[in-house]
Amino acid sequence: MRSSRRHPLLVPALLCALAALGARPTDATDTGAGSGAGAEVIRLYEDAARATQRYEEGWRAAEAQRARARRYERLLDRQREETAVINEDLGRIARAQYRGGGLPLTARMLLADDPDELMRGQRAVRQADLAVDRAIGRSRRAEARLAADEARAEAAWRGLEQRNTELAALKQDIARRLAAARSRLQGEAAASVAAGACPGAVRADRPGTRFSRSWVAPVETYDLSASFGSGGTRWAHRHTGQDFAVPVGTPVRSVGAGRVVRVSCGGAFGIQVVVQHPDGYCTQYAHLSAVTVDPGDRVGTGEWVGQSGDTGNSTGPHLHFEVRVTPEPGSALDPVPWLARRGVSL
Repeated sequence: MRSSRRHPLLVPALLCALAALGARPTDATDTGAGSGAGAEVIRLYEDAARATQRYEEGWRAAEAQRARARRYERLLDRQREETAVINEDLGRIARAQYRGGGLPLTARMLLADDPDELMRGQRAVRQADLAVDRAIGRSRRAEARLAADEARAEAAWRGLEQRNTELAALKQDIARRLAAARSRLQGEAAASVAAGACPGAVRADRPGTRFSRSWVAPVETYDLSASFGSGGTRWAHRHTGQDFAVPVGTPVRSVGAGRVVRVSCGGAFGIQVVVQHPDGYCTQYAHLSAVTVDPGDRVGTGEWVGQSGDTGNSTGPHLHFEVRVTPEPGSALDPVPWLARRGVSL
């Protein structure tokens, strides 16, 4: 869809294109596979994604077990009520026989003078015996079902407890390894920036795009921190972007399709990536700990361009995200409404 702002953006588009052509190898030192810690963090993120999937599947199974256990409990309650009724029936039959005079029903029938009364007595005996047998059978079957269902309910709760324990241990192990890898990654990034040599792009298992929509947020899970135009002692003027508070090593993705026009390190932004988009705008991703692209690379919507960090003028791990009309500082605009107009609400 063409925009009414298409023509005024011809100059920014040309500037971004010239920046891409003019990007020199010194912007990003090509070291092949890049940072070992960066690649490890990527692998651990993939492990974490698989573990999270298993964790969620486990919790769904646990919820199903809870539901089964609740059904067992309800069934047990009904069976207890049925057993109580059966026992009451048995008691009523016994009391009726006791009130019958103490003689067995067969003996009373033999003393009868009327054959019809005798036959009625025989039928009554059979019916009484059948009623007692049925009541006893129901009672025994109910008790057996009660015991079996109690055993199933107990087994379900035991399985639930064991599954939850395993899932908790799995998440703790991945969190421990990921924290250690993040620490190494940030150390390597700080050393690279101090030496003035950007780390090479992490190419191992570089994730591709899996998004059907045209625009996405630069990180998947985040807390918004410093906003565009806010004041602070860390900036010479007003804040020029939107900050996303995320841990070191968080995958940073291109908000839309485009071409990488800059990868550099040093200065206030630390390690940064700038992407030019077809509509003429450029987006910046700063304070990174590692990059997964080189100048000239084409990226799709949601494709990783780096990993968040704490490099440059930063007081904690976060992503500094800017939208610019040129690849250079000084042309930034508020990225929140810019993304909102493209269907991305932060």
